[in-house]
Amino acid sequence: MPKTKTQGIIFGLIMSYAMAYGMEVYNIAIKMGFNLSAGGFSNMTNIVFWEAFKEALYMGAFVFLFSNLWGNKLGARFMARHCNPEKDNPYFCQLMRQAGTVAVMCPTMSMVASILFNLILGGAPIVQLPAIWVGTFLKNFPMAFFWNMFAAAPFSHWLFGKLFPNNH
Repeated sequence: MPKTKTQGIIFGLIMSYAMAYGMEVYNIAIKMGFNLSAGGFSNMTNIVFWEAFKEALYMGAFVFLFSNLWGNKLGARFMARHCNPEKDNPYFCQLMRQAGTVAVMCPTMSMVASILFNLILGGAPIVQLPAIWVGTFLKNFPMAFFWNMFAAAPFSHWLFGKLFPNNH
């Protein structure tokens, strides 16, 4: 884990962009209708990865910003309420922190996406924002949770360990 402010920023950037990219692949595939086709997501084409990359470039910056403003702090509070780092398994505490962070960041980023993609770019009326936000959150939460637990966090820890081998 990061031991300096600079390492914390680097880890945060890796995690933010890993989460943003995975979520953009998921959302672009849905936007392109792959979830509704026979075979579902198994019929995705490579264009999804390119389109997701383009959106993740700026969405990752939003993730980084909001996770540093409140997501990481509230995730740490959630962990503190549900585990004792001195008594509990460190991996359990890490999972509790991840779960707490996702529980904060998914509604936050669902609001960002709702405003950006539905209101600003899509022209939806602002009075529909509550419904759009709830729908976006319901669509994204299961993916955000499992993507974080089983892909983004392990990848981020692995890459951080490669960049800073004396920290793990």
